[in-house]
This record gives sequence, C-alpha cells and structure tokens, in this order.
Amino acid sequence: MSPTGTRILLPLLLIGAALSACVPLRSHQGYVIDPDLVNSVQPGVDNRESVLKTLGQPTLTGQFDKGEWYYISRDSRNLAFNNPNPAKQTTLRIRFDDAGNVTSIDRMGVEQVASVDPTKKKTPTLGRDKSFFQELFGNIGTVGAPGAGGGPGGPN
Repeated sequence: MSPTGTRILLPLLLIGAALSACVPLRSHQGYVIDPDLVNSVQPGVDNRESVLKTLGQPTLTGQFDKGEWYYISRDSRNLAFNNPNPAKQTTLRIRFDDAGNVTSIDRMGVEQVASVDPTKKKTPTLGRDKSFFQELFGNIGTVGAPGAGGGPGGPN
C-alpha cells in the first residue's frame, strides 16, 4: 500500500473504532419466555411435573415458600463501559398448593426492579426518615404511657 493510502486509511479506521464505542449494547439475561408455552400452563389443570416439562427448570424457587417458582427474563441496554440498565423485565411467578397443583400465575414487569447501591453509607427503607435528634429524643414522654409497657399496670 502506498504511503498516501496509509495516511488516509489509518485515520478512517481510528474514527470508525471511536464511533463504534458509542453504539448501544443490548443483552438478554435469564429465561427466554415463549408466550405460547406460558399461556398453555393453566391454574387448576397443571402440576409441578407438567410445568417442569412445559417451561423447564425455574430461574429460582421461593426461599420461604417452596410453593413458588420464578422465571425471570431481562433485556438490558448500555453504552460502551457503562453499567447496563434494565429496559424490559418479565418475572413469571407460578404458585403451587400443597398437593403440587398450580394455583396462580402472575406476571410482573420492570417496575418491580429495585436499585440497591452497596457503596452508599445507608440503606434506603420504606419507613420514616428521622434525624439524629428525633431518634435520640423521640421516646421522651412515652415511658409509662398506656400501652407502652413498663409503667403502672403494664407488663414488667
């Protein structure tokens, strides 16, 4: 290749590589939901074995209630090296009774996704946000109040 061709081709390749880093990346994680298969599972008709044959192994099962199976599907997008943002998520929850029969099928979307940042110094809660002094002095006047316990007539 001639030196002139190299001088033209090299900057074009560098510009092309730089622009390709700005292309949004799309990814899929989890279960691939087939609407026909999901719609074929019916409460009161199917049981654990038939759901397992139809939909396959669940993404996860309930930790406290073994009668729940979850199939989770998520589509994400991000630019270059940024963290992926969920664009679409479908959570399919199938509940079983004690005999192993399907009792309900629920679908939930991306509105159920909670963003937890483990690098922050405090965890968000759904309770009231109290200041240090409200926490410190908030119980003044409640000691011995009816129903508070520890006072006259209350449990000791």
